[in-house]
Amino acid sequence: MEFDPALAARAAFPAAEAELGRDWHTAVELEELFSSSAGPEASDAYEALLQLALRHPLAYAFQAFCIYITWQQVTEEPVARHFETGVRLCECYLASPEGRSPHDTARIRELYESFLTGLGMQEEDDMQSEFRRDVPKGGD
Repeated sequence: MEFDPALAARAAFPAAEAELGRDWHTAVELEELFSSSAGPEASDAYEALLQLALRHPLAYAFQAFCIYITWQQVTEEPVARHFETGVRLCECYLASPEGRSPHDTARIRELYESFLTGLGMQEEDDMQSEFRRDVPKGGD
C-alpha cells in the first residue's frame, strides 16, 4: 500500500465537518472514543460511526474516513466481516463519481483491491494464471 490509512483517516475526518452538519459533534465524540480506547468500547464507536455514515451517503470525506478506519479494523482483527464491510463501503463510494476527492478515490481503489484480496476475491494476475496452468493435475 502506498499510503498509511490511519493518516489518511486523520486527514479526511476534518473535511467531513461541513458534510455532517448537526451530526458533526456526534462524529467527533465517536471518533475520540474509537481512537482513544480499545476492545468493546472502540468497537461500539466504530459501529456507530458506520451507522452515521449510512445517514449521510453523500458525505464523501466522511465515507472515505470510514473506509480508512475499516482498514484499521482489518489490521487489528482480520475477520471476514471487516473485509466485507470494507468492500461494501468502497463499492458505495466508488459508485458515485460526483463530489469525490480524486486523491481519496485513488486510495480507496487501492483499499478496495486489498479488501477483495483479503476475501480471496481478487482477479488472478498473469503469473498466478500461469502457475495454475503449470501445476500438475491428478494423473499428470
